[in-house]
Amino acid sequence: MASRSKPPPPPAGTQAPAAPTTIRALTDDLLREILLRLPSLPSLLRAALACRAFLAAVRFSPTFRRRFRALRPPPLLGFFSDPNGTQMASFTPVRRHSDPDIAAAVRGIDVFLTRVPCHDDVFPGWQIRECRGGRLLLLNWDSKQIASYNPFTRALDLLPFPPDDISKGHRGKFMPMSYFLIPADDEAPNRSSFSVVYTCHDKSRVRAAVFSSATGKWQILPWSDPAPEQPASGKYWLLSGNQVNGFLCWSHSWHAYQVLLDAATLQFSFIDLPEILKGQGHLYMTGDTKDGKLCIVASIGFTLFIWFRRANAEGVHKWVLESMIPLEGELLRATGGSRDEHEELKVLAILDGIVYMCTLETFKDATSPCWYLTFCLESRKLEKLFYGKTDGHFHPYIMAWPSALIGQQKPGGQEMEIINKFRGMHF
Repeated sequence: MASRSKPPPPPAGTQAPAAPTTIRALTDDLLREILLRLPSLPSLLRAALACRAFLAAVRFSPTFRRRFRALRPPPLLGFFSDPNGTQMASFTPVRRHSDPDIAAAVRGIDVFLTRVPCHDDVFPGWQIRECRGGRLLLLNWDSKQIASYNPFTRALDLLPFPPDDISKGHRGKFMPMSYFLIPADDEAPNRSSFSVVYTCHDKSRVRAAVFSSATGKWQILPWSDPAPEQPASGKYWLLSGNQVNGFLCWSHSWHAYQVLLDAATLQFSFIDLPEILKGQGHLYMTGDTKDGKLCIVASIGFTLFIWFRRANAEGVHKWVLESMIPLEGELLRATGGSRDEHEELKVLAILDGIVYMCTLETFKDATSPCWYLTFCLESRKLEKLFYGKTDGHFHPYIMAWPSALIGQQKPGGQEMEIINKFRGMHF
């Protein structure tokens, strides 16, 4: 049997194969460029929790977080609503089958608000006043309590009603107004801190009281200067307010101006309103764009009218009608309905450049469902959200940045529990 020949020796100077590259060889900058391509904040959270190197790359780079927010804004997870103000809030999820990580985040929400105290199973008594920074602001008129609750992390804070002294010195009729929740900024040293603002007015002035979670106390601010152009009665002269990029904003019921409260300086001011919107509070909402600029969106029929607040040649800020966008054709194609069925569009809110709207079936007939939709001011894209029945008292729930992804902050026990659940979810 012929013997097998030995393989020839390797040529002189040949090097051994290089060791394979591992994840440990990637620099933080390269890791961040990879993570920047993830489709959503829940996907980023899931990836960061898979590896300490990934987590460190996110936690210790404010620049990365700003870039990620600009490319992938925190997602809308659903809507809380309290239809009649007597039952515990209900939740309608936004279904995104194309992103299983968002679906996992939705499954992690305490949609039944189980940690909020309930003294009466039949009549819980909690009403939603606002939703900001992943927190709900809840009021209970029976127990005279206010709750700030994060249904994702289960963080709960209870605080008392504002003191009665806020009514002292009022002129004419004293009118309670709105409650607002002001969460800490995403990059704040203590992201668990928050403020609650309660407002009221008399026949011509506005006043506010501010609760700080840091001090656990209410501070009552002085009455504002008298507002211009008041009716003789001075009753109900301001419409319901909303929060707009660091300002609390109310439109006058009959005249063409708005009252603003700067949430940082706690100073009141007055700005003009487009003359065409005078006394038309049911047609429009004030909000902010993606980059934080003030805007107004009105709906007349199926056409959106969009104003931005800009400085003119003299440096004076005025409302400028930027565009009129007919949506009838696009809306009817999206819903498969008819003009007679939908009647018109109603603007419900504007948050970070997204206009939340609905058709009017439910407002005309409480037994009929209607379509809820969004319109992006930047991309001009109309999207369907869901088809159902509510009375319009709905609150978009947008995922907040988890503390685990920010700086040296350590997530609390409740948040760590939720993070561990999220980490172990099946997709």
